[in-house]
Amino acid sequence: MNAQLSEMRPLGSVGFGASPLGSVFGSVSESDAVASVLEAFRLGINFFDTSPYYGATLSEKMLGKGLKALGVPRSEYIVSTKCGRYREGFDFSAERVTKSIDESLERLQLDYVDIFQCHDIEFGSLDQVVNETIPALQKLKEAGKIRFIGVGIISASPLAMGLLTEFGPPEWHPASPELKSACQAAAVYCKEKGKNISKLAMQYSLSNKDISTVLVGMNSVKQVEENVAAATELVLFGKDHETLAEVEAILKPVKNQTWPSGIQQS
Repeated sequence: MNAQLSEMRPLGSVGFGASPLGSVFGSVSESDAVASVLEAFRLGINFFDTSPYYGATLSEKMLGKGLKALGVPRSEYIVSTKCGRYREGFDFSAERVTKSIDESLERLQLDYVDIFQCHDIEFGSLDQVVNETIPALQKLKEAGKIRFIGVGIISASPLAMGLLTEFGPPEWHPASPELKSACQAAAVYCKEKGKNISKLAMQYSLSNKDISTVLVGMNSVKQVEENVAAATELVLFGKDHETLAEVEAILKPVKNQTWPSGIQQS
């Protein structure tokens, strides 16, 4: 089907994080997935990010159906996907990367992707990525299957994989109990003040000029509209400095605390 789309409005660095379309944060119907893509584009978001790892390829499949439903010229939106991380594990070999792009293009129903990135290279060998993976990506670029090899400062999880939400993170979240508790306290405080901690977190990332792109996970029209509203309010009214300062005070004991990820280097 073709969607009737209004003129897009610029939303700065907001990108559509399609990992939730892979049902990684709860089950998502195909109709909701497609509707969220249509609404995002209608409201001015034209950058979509996915990966074969998200939902074991389901995210790419759902996003592909949504993009096809747009019914607009391919040049009007930007698609980024990744290679190297899959449900079965990590593989940054030239052979797997070359096969990976063909699989992704089929799922996305596209002839090319705009950006192709190595997914979580901290779990692989840097020597292999530099000497084998990157040259393979360059060949894919020359073949016209990708436009750019992705390198940038991307805030891929402004909500900290659910920590900075009213509902809290999923059970599998790797954060420490201390960090989860502090974030929950901050979320409760915001709710008591009639504020939304997710909106505050998103605006915090969007206002950082050192971040190229802020990817926000979305899987419903409601989430899209809330995220666009948060970005628009930031442009019109700026950050909520008072609430932000109070939340930062609550989170101060766990500031810069994170969780181990990747191969620990000696």
